[in-house]
Amino acid sequence: MSFLEKGKLSGDDVHLTPLINDLDTGIWKYNFNTREVKWSTGFYKVLDFQLNEIECNAYTFFEHLLYHGDKPAFINAINNRLTENTPPLQLRFLTKKNGYQWFETTIRKIDNEHGCIAYGSLININRYKHNDLLSAHNQVINDAAFNTAQLGSWEIDAQNTGTIELSKQVYDLFDLQNHLNLSVEEFISFFEPPYRPVLQNAINQTFDQSRPFDVDLLLRSAKNNMLWLKVKAVPVINHFGKCTSVKGIVQDIDSEKRKLLKLEQSINLLTDQNRRLQNFAYIVSHNLRSHTGNLQFMVNLFEQTETTEEREEIFSHIKTISDSLDLTIEHINEIVKIQTEITKERKMVELEPMFKNICSALKNNIEAINARIEGDFTQCREISYIPAYMESILQNLLTNSLKYSHPERQPVIKCYTLTEGNHIYLIFEDNGLGIDLDRYGDKIFGMYKTFHQNTDAKGIGLFITRNQIEALGGSIKVDSKVNVGTKFTIRLA
Repeated sequence: MSFLEKGKLSGDDVHLTPLINDLDTGIWKYNFNTREVKWSTGFYKVLDFQLNEIECNAYTFFEHLLYHGDKPAFINAINNRLTENTPPLQLRFLTKKNGYQWFETTIRKIDNEHGCIAYGSLININRYKHNDLLSAHNQVINDAAFNTAQLGSWEIDAQNTGTIELSKQVYDLFDLQNHLNLSVEEFISFFEPPYRPVLQNAINQTFDQSRPFDVDLLLRSAKNNMLWLKVKAVPVINHFGKCTSVKGIVQDIDSEKRKLLKLEQSINLLTDQNRRLQNFAYIVSHNLRSHTGNLQFMVNLFEQTETTEEREEIFSHIKTISDSLDLTIEHINEIVKIQTEITKERKMVELEPMFKNICSALKNNIEAINARIEGDFTQCREISYIPAYMESILQNLLTNSLKYSHPERQPVIKCYTLTEGNHIYLIFEDNGLGIDLDRYGDKIFGMYKTFHQNTDAKGIGLFITRNQIEALGGSIKVDSKVNVGTKFTIRLA
């Protein structure tokens, strides 16, 4: 039998067309070589479409008509070796009037001059399949939900999508009395804000497209307990192919999820440490090579010079290079020290007393420019940290703000803490010279990077500060405007 596109039969067997089209059966054919799909007029009929109402091509067949969940099984079937004993395949196809319905297709393959061809029939078995499907579906849901520890079930009916039915186990996970009736909106509101649209969109998509979902969400229970839950759902489809309800389960995965997140955090920290180590090795190599190259050049020049005056001048340059090399090695030791001290035990650090001690040590610097220092640690008065790191961070940032104060106004420097969610932040703000972030933003925490004509600037303080913060799993970012001021935001924990 030969096929033409647009669902018409032709050729020597065209006299068979009335017989095939009178059957409640559709005939389809797929060419593996050309990826061309053709079907009979009866194919339109069994799907309730008018002749040529839908375009006859592979995209329509695989992406529009064939249910997405059945596509892998169909592809696998036509690609495998087929015999006369190969059982029919049961698939869902989209009908015009009744949504997705179940069909049975018997698949065969032939090889001829046109290539490898798969072909088959399409018979509607929806009314026979429906009861068996729902029974098996409900059994799977019940088995999955109630044979697993710390797991509950939920259901939303398509006729009343605003309410949700919950099992006792779900109420227990939410720390609620099970006589309370929750709306879907209230159910979703127990999850942390970033996860609410994820769950809402998943539920909407299940109703609209009959797609199951499986998501991990962070719950804040009625007793303020934070708990990771796995929320899964599947659509229940009626004999018209429409989603009548969404049934799902809620499972406590808190312990496993936190272990996984901790592992991911460790991997990210290790990756970041390796990145900083490579960057540090490059800096050390570059800076030492520069000093040794200059030193070698001056020594060679010294050996070639005969006059006493020139030798004294060259020797003074050698001394300058030597002092610079010594300072560089001192800075390198400070950075290496960060990595060796990371294993030290953390202690509870009281921020306000430490900050006041640093202000006292820098009293002369503060009074010299009449700076006003404000500290507010009410949101977080103490934190578990390596004391030497915290002292270094506070001193470096305060010194930095004093060094780059604006000469035309009184310097105002603010240091305070913030708590947001599970994170603790240390904020440093000043009204100083500011930094052009468009120009220097990617270099601000680099080693030996300076951005103002300040003779005291060494370009090492912020580099060390960032390394100390990141070594303990924190982060630092900067916001700044030229002639307005600078703000450093440090996530401590």
